Amino acid sequence: MPAAVELTGVEFAYEPGRIVLAGVSLAITPGEFVAIAGPNGGGKTTLVRLVLGLERPGQGEVLLFGEPAHRSSRRSAIAYLPQRAGLRVDAPATVREVVAAGRLPTGGLGGLMGPLRRRERAIVAGAIARVGLSDHADAPVRTLSGGQQQRAFIAKALAAEPSLLVLDEPTTGVDTESQEALAALLDQLHRELAVTVLYISHEFGAVEQFVERLVLVRGGIVFDGPPASLPGIWHDPSHAHA
Repeated sequence: MPAAVELTGVEFAYEPGRIVLAGVSLAITPGEFVAIAGPNGGGKTTLVRLVLGLERPGQGEVLLFGEPAHRSSRRSAIAYLPQRAGLRVDAPATVREVVAAGRLPTGGLGGLMGPLRRRERAIVAGAIARVGLSDHADAPVRTLSGGQQQRAFIAKALAAEPSLLVLDEPTTGVDTESQEALAALLDQLHRELAVTVLYISHEFGAVEQFVERLVLVRGGIVFDGPPASLPGIWHDPSHAHA
């Protein structure tokens, strides 16, 4: 079975002479829960864009499920929750409508208009239930708390029935209690669905007890292993934000 994500000898620069990542080699096996952390500007988001096939390396190779990331035939198996996912404040969309939109990449809806088929309704309802929002399914997303909104967008990602779930700074703008609840939810989803999870953040405290592996990025990979093996200096928030 090929790796879910594999980078070999990757180098990337947005412009000549301004190298963002260098010497990056990384393999993530299907079913892993991996946190990718590091300071702002350290290359985390660039690495994610390479994994998603949105950027191509200047050197090296990036594979998704054994295929070049930029032309992978399994793109519908990837669910991506970008930074600051959200709707306009005045958007009237309900939780159910937002989550149903997650079925579009699969072709399951056959278009934006018309009622959902029975199977699609069941998948959407199941995704909403998994994140604990069944009681809010018909509520406008704008009326939810920040933590609940993030749960709604995770449900949207789950509705695509992905093999790989990528979350970029998912706890931005939510309080500590919501961050911890979100981390516990991701752990539960990982265990129950056997989905590969990439959790990208400038800090990793919320998921430290759940992730199997931590990858620290600062222009390259400076640490790759279990969080318990991380040198103590990296646990200092001031260092993480440096």
